[in-house]
Amino acid sequence: MIHRLASIVLAVLLTVSPALAVNPDEILDDPVLEERARDISAKLRCLVCQNQSIDDSDADLARDLRIIVRERLVEGDTDGEVLDFVVARYGEFVLLAPRFSAQNLLLWATPLIVLLLGGIAAMFVFRSRRQPAQGARLTAAEQERLSKILTDVENGDR
Repeated sequence: MIHRLASIVLAVLLTVSPALAVNPDEILDDPVLEERARDISAKLRCLVCQNQSIDDSDADLARDLRIIVRERLVEGDTDGEVLDFVVARYGEFVLLAPRFSAQNLLLWATPLIVLLLGGIAAMFVFRSRRQPAQGARLTAAEQERLSKILTDVENGDR
């Protein structure tokens, strides 16, 4: 019984494929162009959902973007030209992985800056823990009294 249930679950898991929102009327007849369209669509963010590619989104704007990508490919644009066209129209936020440029240098440098500042802070914390606390020096009278107490303890006097 358990083996049968495990077999059914395994069969279901093996037949599950990612649910793409691409409608049949959007698919290009040329499989090479369609594959390129899918590759480009996977790099573009749905501006409505913001956490999905346009291939995964059912939003109307995502559908419009998928159609634009396919139209540009049919017109003969390269993948880079299609991406440049979409970025020019909707801004760099439409890219799921932003490009490295002077405009978003802070975005790319922030993890490095945070690591660097964290390392410096950790270094100061560890240094301060290693250094013994500098107490005040004993005065001559305190030193004499301490010596007398230590001598009394050694002799067994209290």
